[in-house]
Amino acid sequence: MRLKNKIAIITGAASGFGKGIAEKFSNEGAKLILVDINKKLLKNVAKNLSQDYFVADVSSNDNFKSLLIYSYKKYKSVDIVVNNAGITHNPKPMESVTEKEFDKVFNVNSKSVYFCGKYFVPKMKKSKKGVILNVASTAGISPRPKLNWYNASKGWMITATKAMAIELAPYKVRVNAIAPVAGQTPLLKSFMGGSSQGKIKAFLSTIPLGRFSNPQDMGNAACFLCSDEASMVTGAILEVDGGRCI
Repeated sequence: MRLKNKIAIITGAASGFGKGIAEKFSNEGAKLILVDINKKLLKNVAKNLSQDYFVADVSSNDNFKSLLIYSYKKYKSVDIVVNNAGITHNPKPMESVTEKEFDKVFNVNSKSVYFCGKYFVPKMKKSKKGVILNVASTAGISPRPKLNWYNASKGWMITATKAMAIELAPYKVRVNAIAPVAGQTPLLKSFMGGSSQGKIKAFLSTIPLGRFSNPQDMGNAACFLCSDEASMVTGAILEVDGGRCI
C-alpha cells in the first residue's frame, strides 16, 4: 500500500503501459482518475479496477482544462500526474513524415506535458507537494533510425522532465521520467514497422536481458518513483529497458 490514499491521474490508461501503471497504483492503494481518448477500453479498465475515469484528448487545451476542473471537484487535491499517453508515426525516412503526422506526435507526446504544467503545476506549487511522472522512451536516449520525429518528441520529454524538476524543486514538487524500451503494447507493431518474427528477433537481439518491456515493469518503476520511498529523487530518467541503452 505504498500509494495509499494518494490521488493520481494517469493518461493513456486504457491499454499498454498506462493500464499496467493503473493496475499497480490501484493495488498499492491509490485513488485514480484514468484518462484516455478511447472511451470503451477506458471504461472497462476503470470498471475492473473500481476506479474513476475521464475521457479526454490530452493534446486538447480545453480537454486538459476540463480534466483539471473535474479532478479538483472530485478530490480537492491531486498528488500524482502520470503523463503516459503517447503515439508514434510508422517507421519511415524523416522527409517522408507528413506535417499532419509530425503535429500529431508532438501534440500528444509533448504538448500534453505542457498542458500538465499549465494546469496542474500551479495547484501543486500552491500546496507545496506533488509528483509528476513522464513516460519517455529509450528512443529519446538512443534514437532509432526511421523513428526520427518520435525519437525527438521523447528527447524533448526527457529535457522537459529535467527542466520541470529544477524549476519545481523549491516547491517540493518532484518530476521524473521512465524510459522503457519497446514493449508488449498496441504500439509495438508500429515501432517495428510490422510484426514479422524476423523483425522481432532482430530487435530483441539489441536488448541484453532478451525481452521487451511489459506493462508490469512500467507499473513497478512508476510506483517507486511516485511513492514517498523516492522522496529524494527528482529529475531522474529511469531506463527500464533491459540494458538497451548501455
